[in-house]
Amino acid sequence: MISLTPTHGAGELFQVLRDGRARTRAELMQETGLARTTVVVRMAALTQLGLIVPAGVAASSGGRPPSRFVFDPRARFIIGIDLGATHGTVGLTDMSGDVIARAQHRLHIAAGPDAILDLVLDSAAALIASAGLDQTSLIGIGVGVPGPVEHATGRPIRPPIMPGWDGFDIPSFVRRDYDVPVLVDNDVNLLALGERATTWPDVDDLLFIKVSTGIGAGIVAGGVLQRGARGSAGDLGHVQVPHGGDEHDLEATASGPAIARALSDATGETIDPANVVDRIRVGDPSAIAAARDAGRAIGEVAAICVSMLNPSTVVVGGQLGVHVQEIIAGVREVVYRRAIPLATQHLSIVPAQGGVDAGVRGAALMVIEDRLNAAAIDAVLARLNGE
Repeated sequence: MISLTPTHGAGELFQVLRDGRARTRAELMQETGLARTTVVVRMAALTQLGLIVPAGVAASSGGRPPSRFVFDPRARFIIGIDLGATHGTVGLTDMSGDVIARAQHRLHIAAGPDAILDLVLDSAAALIASAGLDQTSLIGIGVGVPGPVEHATGRPIRPPIMPGWDGFDIPSFVRRDYDVPVLVDNDVNLLALGERATTWPDVDDLLFIKVSTGIGAGIVAGGVLQRGARGSAGDLGHVQVPHGGDEHDLEATASGPAIARALSDATGETIDPANVVDRIRVGDPSAIAAARDAGRAIGEVAAICVSMLNPSTVVVGGQLGVHVQEIIAGVREVVYRRAIPLATQHLSIVPAQGGVDAGVRGAALMVIEDRLNAAAIDAVLARLNGE
C-alpha cells in the first residue's frame, strides 16, 4: 500500500495552473473536484516552492473578495545550450521556455568536450550575472549536441562530426559548476521541440529536418518527442540514397560539405562549405543546381518518413534549410510526388521560423518537462518537508 504524504498531489494541481491563468481556490475546487482543505494544503505547498503567487482578488459575491493565484514562470530559470558543428548558443529561459538572455559563439565542435563545455559554461555564468539572477533559482540545464546521444546517460555515442566526444559524460562535467539536473539530447530533437513551441504549438505531428554540416530529423508524434529505444530516432544522415550511380549516406550527398564538394567538382575551384549559401544567393548556376539536387536527395528520404509517420507539417531548418530556397523546393518536389496521397493531401512543408532561440528553447523545454511534471514536483515537496 502506498502511503500518501500531506502534499502529495500538489504536482497534479500545479499542472492545471501551468497554463498561466489566475484562479481562486473555489475555481480550482470546481475545476478539479478536490475538497477545499485539499486545495488549500496543496496551494500552500506550491506557494512554498515559489511556483505560484498571489494575483489580486476576484469579484466578490458578498463578503471578503477571494484571492486569486497564478503560476509565476520567472520564479526559477533554466540554462539552455545549443551546440552545432561551428556555432553555439547559450541562453537563459524562464519556466515557460521564454528566452531571457542569450549569447552566440563561433566554435568548432571538434575542439573537444573540455574546451567547448568550458566556453559555454563560462558564457552561462556571465549571462546569469548580467541578468542579476540567483544561481539557487536554477532548476536544470539542457544541452543539445550535433550527434547521436544516449538520452538516459547524456553521453554522445560515436558522433561522426564530434571527435573526442564519444562516451563523454557531459552531465557530470557540467555538474562540476552547477549542481542541478543536466539533460542532453541530439540538437535536432531540441530544435523540433523549440520550433513546435514557437511556431506550431497546435501541431501534434511534426517532422523537423535540419540541413547544415550534418543532416538529421526530430520527430514529434502525438505531441510527444520520439527518441526511439536508445535515442537514435530521426538519424536520417546515415540513410543510403542513390547518387552518381552508387549509394551513399544522405549526409555525404546533401549536407553543406557535400554541396561544397559537388560545387568544387563542377567549377574546378575549391569551395569552402561556409561559402555555399553566398554562392547560391549571387545566382551561381552550379551552386543552385547542386542545392536543388541536394534537396531532391533529402526529399527521397523525407518522402518515406512522410508516408510512414504521416506528419501534418514538415519543417526544414538548419543553415541551408532556412537560407537556401532551392533545398526546400527540392524536398517539396520529391515528397509531393513520392509520398502516398493521403499523407500529402494536407501536408505543409515549410522553412523553420524559430530563429536562433529555437535550440535554446527546446533544450529548456526538455528540462521543464522533466522538472515540472507532477511526480517531480511531489518529490521535491516530499524532500523539503522530510516526508
